[in-house]
Amino acid sequence: MQLYQPARNVALEQDITANFTKVYNVPKNVATILKTSCYDCHSNNTNYPWYSNIQPTRFLMENHIKEGKENLNFSEWRNYSSRKQNNKLDRIVKEIKSNEMPLKSYTLIHKNAILTPTQKEEVINWINTLNEDE
Repeated sequence: MQLYQPARNVALEQDITANFTKVYNVPKNVATILKTSCYDCHSNNTNYPWYSNIQPTRFLMENHIKEGKENLNFSEWRNYSSRKQNNKLDRIVKEIKSNEMPLKSYTLIHKNAILTPTQKEEVINWINTLNEDE
């Protein structure tokens, strides 16, 4: 089982202009929150901890990342239609408000990814300003 090591979610070449933070003028504090709490599972670049080399942990991580990217990929944001982008923004707000994201299984080990009430408010308020602009 240890010999099976799925490909890592690390894009060697990518179009950085498609990234969420390049599509929108994201305030630095919001960008930091998203990168810390969301990007490992919802982008094309995961920061792998030491235990990611141990099976079955690696296998479980890769499944979470695959599923996360299927639902939302900040690295591919520009490739979404405007309608899909708006739906994704609404979904981000709902997931944060309901405490469904980041996943408890992720924050169990990644304590810095836990969103404080202030961080939640910052992200939600900024996303709401995007919806007002339209």
